[in-house]
Formats: sequence, C-alpha cells, structure tokens
Amino acid sequence: MDPSLTSKIAQLASVLEVSGHPKPGNVHRTQDFEDMVFEDFLISGIAIGNTMEKAARQGLKYQDQLHKIHLGKLIKEAVLETFRWVENNTNLGIIMLLTPLSAAAGNVNDFHGLRGKVHDMMLATTSQDAVDLYDAINIADAGGMGQREDLDVGSENAREELMEKNINMFHVLEISSSWDALAYELTHKMPVSFTLGYPTYKKLKKAHGNNMATVQTFLTILASKQDTLISRKYDQSVSARVKADAKIILDKGGILTEEGRSLIEKFDQDLMKNKYNPGTTADLTASSLMIALLEEFWE
Repeated sequence: MDPSLTSKIAQLASVLEVSGHPKPGNVHRTQDFEDMVFEDFLISGIAIGNTMEKAARQGLKYQDQLHKIHLGKLIKEAVLETFRWVENNTNLGIIMLLTPLSAAAGNVNDFHGLRGKVHDMMLATTSQDAVDLYDAINIADAGGMGQREDLDVGSENAREELMEKNINMFHVLEISSSWDALAYELTHKMPVSFTLGYPTYKKLKKAHGNNMATVQTFLTILASKQDTLISRKYDQSVSARVKADAKIILDKGGILTEEGRSLIEKFDQDLMKNKYNPGTTADLTASSLMIALLEEFWE
C-alpha cells in the first residue's frame, strides 16, 4: 500500500479510537482525565503520521532485509514526535502496535499477507531495536514492559546487556508477554487485533457507523480479555471484575441496544470513579480499526 495512504489510515485509526463515545473508563469526546484531555489524543493521533509513513516506506524499501526497517527506532521517533505536542503518555501502546502494521502494509502487496509479515518483522528485529524500545518506554514514562530482576526497563545496565547478549525486541517483549497484553500481541501474530477486534469493527461499521462500531469493538475486547494496564496498576481480581462487567453489558447488546447503552454509561462512571482505565483495551481497539481500514482501502 502507498505509504502516504498508510499513514493517513494510522492517523484515522488513532482518532476514531479516542472519539468512541462513551468508551468506558477512557478519555472520549465528553470526558477528560485530570492530566490529559480529549484534544491531547487527537493531537497525538495526528502527530504520528510522518513516522507511520516512514515505517511504510522502510517496509517497501527493505523487502528482504526486514532487520533494516528498525522498528524500535521508529517507535522511539513516534514517541518523541508525540512529546513535541503533548506532555503526557497518550499513545505509546498505539505506537507499538501501529508501527509494525504500517511497516508491513508498505512491504506486502495485498491485505492477506499483512498479518504474517508483521510477525516476520517482529522476529527480524535487532538488539538495537530493543534498546530503542526501552528508550521509548522511558521517554513515555510507561513502566511494566520489563519489570523483572534482569532486563528491567528502568535499569541503567539493561541496554548494555541487550547489546552484549544480542537480545532483540521480539525476545524482550516475549519475556513480558505473560503479564502485558501488548507484548503478547506483538509476539503472537496480533491475535486480538486480527481475530477479534478487526472482524467485529468490520461487521458493525457499515450498518452502525464508526462510533458504534468502535465502542462495540472496545467492549468485545474488554469482555474477552483482562486489561493488563488495570492488572498492573491494581491486581488481576480488579481486571477480572471489569472484564465480567463488560461481558454482562455485551450480552445485553452493548451500545447497539437501549439497555446496553444505559449500562455502558453507568459502567463508564464507575470505572472513572475508581480510576480503572482499560488503556490496553483502547490500544488494541486502535490496531483493530487500523487493520479494518487497511483492508477497506486495499480493496
């Protein structure tokens, strides 16, 4: 796919995701957090455009030399560009998911090769990619990817160890995949995005429009997978309860029914009151939307 079109799709996915209303427990068009507001996310979604286009061009250029795409560097660049415009971490997870999608979109000739190529690119990452990812996480001040005795994101010696032991970005994320859904997604062929989120959004968009399709996709993911941002901030019992509540709402029709919409609004209020933010689910929603939009514009 044309790199400039790929970048626009990445921007659209980011903006549509945050615009989903009411997306429970998250910033949306009528709800802000104390330290970040709706406009911050719109700005962030636009700010990553140039880097996503660069990722697609790198994918196109290095057809058979995937390690030269430098996914880690691109992720770091997108985080730095975002921080030129927004002071808080609004989109690290989205950047981590959309960067390999953009690079893969530039590399393949049709939609059907996209998922496999994302995985090939992740496997081909280098230890420098891992170092750049660590830098990106620290710039965004987002812990959780490497909290362990060895290779801790916050450790000053971790970068040297990554280079000395030739540990690539895929392996670093694989280590974290047992407790971080984004790490799992990026090391297991993006199963939530491709097999759950994307088909849900695709099915609902034509009949119900972008907003309803976005919110229902978010609910579908949240009802199926514990949000690991909530798990890390609190514990798995909290994320399990949030997941169960989302399932109840989804069984009542979610945003597609009057009863479901009423339950969503109450759910949103309860999550905000307790500061339970399903941020990982929001990231996975954005990648799901991007995949659906890529397919739509590829046809």
